[in-house]
Amino acid sequence: MFVLVCAAAFCFLGYFISVNVLYRRLKQTPLFRSLRTNRALNSLWGSVGENGVKALVVTAHPDDECMFFAPSILKLSESNASLRLLCMSSGNYYNQGAQRREELLDSCEVLGISADQVTIIDNKDLPDDPKAEWSTALTSSLILKHIRTHSINLVLTFDEGGVSGHANHIAIYKALSHLASVGRIPEGCQILTLHTISLLRKYLSILELPISWLLPSSFCCVSGMEEYTRAKSVLDNE
Repeated sequence: MFVLVCAAAFCFLGYFISVNVLYRRLKQTPLFRSLRTNRALNSLWGSVGENGVKALVVTAHPDDECMFFAPSILKLSESNASLRLLCMSSGNYYNQGAQRREELLDSCEVLGISADQVTIIDNKDLPDDPKAEWSTALTSSLILKHIRTHSINLVLTFDEGGVSGHANHIAIYKALSHLASVGRIPEGCQILTLHTISLLRKYLSILELPISWLLPSSFCCVSGMEEYTRAKSVLDNE
C-alpha cells in the first residue's frame, strides 16, 4: 500500500510540474502574446481600422460574463481594446432580474467594462428560460444593430454547444450564424466563439491545461492566479 501511495504521489507531482511547464510555455506563444497590445491584436485579426479593436461580448444572462468569458475579457482589457457587453436578458428566471442587473454591472466593473458600455436587453420575447426558443430573427436583429451602432469589429460569444448546453446560449450562436450565412456581418468584423468542451475537461480546472495544449484552438487565453482570483471574486459576490 505504501508503494502505491508513493507512486500516486509521484505521478501527481510529475503532472503538476508538467502543467506548470506547459503554462509557462503557453504564455510565450504568439496567440497569448497577441493579447498584450492592439498592434498584435490587429496583426492576428487583420486590419480593424485606425481606432483599433472594438470588441463586443454577447451573453445571454447576467453571470455569463464572469463564468465563461472572464479570461478573454481580462486579456482584452489589458490590451486596451474598447470593450462592450450585450446581455440578451435580465436573468429573471427566478424573479431576481433587478438584482442580477446590478450584479452584472458590478461584475463588469471588476472585469474592466464600464457601466456605460453595458447593454441589457429586457424583452418579453427573450426570456431567461432554458426551455424557451428565442427567435433567431429578433436575436440577430438586436445583435446586428449593436454591431453597426458601435462599429464593432470583434464579437465574442457562445458556440453551437452553448458551453453548458443552455438553449439561450445556443440561440445567440444561431443568430450570429444566420447573420454570417446571409452575409450581413459587416466587413472586417470577426466572430469568435467559446469552444464547448466535455464535462470532464470542464471540471478538471488547471489539470485540463495539457489537454488544451495538445488540442489547441485557433485562439486562446490563459489566466494566471491573479486573473483567476479577480474573476472568482465576482462569482463569490453574486
